[in-house]
Amino acid sequence: MRHFFITSSLIAASSLMLTACASTLDKLEQVGQQPPLSKVEDPVSRPTYQPMTWPMPDATPEHKKYANSLWQPGSRAFFRDQRASRVGDILKVKIEIKDKAELDNQTERSRDSQENVGAPDVYGLETLFGTITPGSPNKESLFDISGSTTNDGEGKVEREEKIETEIAALITQVLPNGNYVIEGTQEIRVNYEIREISVAGVIRPEDINSENTVDSSQIAQARINYGGRGQLMDMQQPRWGHQVIDVLSPF
Repeated sequence: MRHFFITSSLIAASSLMLTACASTLDKLEQVGQQPPLSKVEDPVSRPTYQPMTWPMPDATPEHKKYANSLWQPGSRAFFRDQRASRVGDILKVKIEIKDKAELDNQTERSRDSQENVGAPDVYGLETLFGTITPGSPNKESLFDISGSTTNDGEGKVEREEKIETEIAALITQVLPNGNYVIEGTQEIRVNYEIREISVAGVIRPEDINSENTVDSSQIAQARINYGGRGQLMDMQQPRWGHQVIDVLSPF
């Protein structure tokens, strides 16, 4: 068992070293160059893409169309709706996140305990206490145990986040109940830093306004990422060796 643990540890350490070396070589190749932008590709062709399944209501009967009528049952407008409605259509997502949290917890606990055990009469054996124990024991108080515990805890969290931006998203799937699965990414390179924004989730057609825009608060199962990569991001991250020590160190 010990040999298996050592072997597994060596394999894991070797894999980590190879990964770190590969990352280091990639960074060395980019010295003095701007970080490359990701390729523009079809989201459905990605190896990690998976079609989404969703709870569906009972199917509704198809509306009957009238050849001699300008207005068809089930239409949302007299003229053709210019809002995104098919796979491949583009709409704008307005991201507004204003998150603020304040938590303040304080606990205090104190406990005192004392135990006193005596044996003044134990079948006449109390006379032997002086011979089998050192000193001059008191038969009325053979064991005297006392303890005191005090615990004070205090925690405080103050967090405030605010993000306001807009991003274009693509309809990648139309669910059977009419809802849209959307996904959009955006990369902005300023000097040697790349700012990445991505959004994904499910929206209702009714939530798309006349400007072909939907708010981020109306996205179900929303996944919003706002980050970056480049020289500044590398400086803000601890070295991989420091991160390994933080993970493995029990102290």
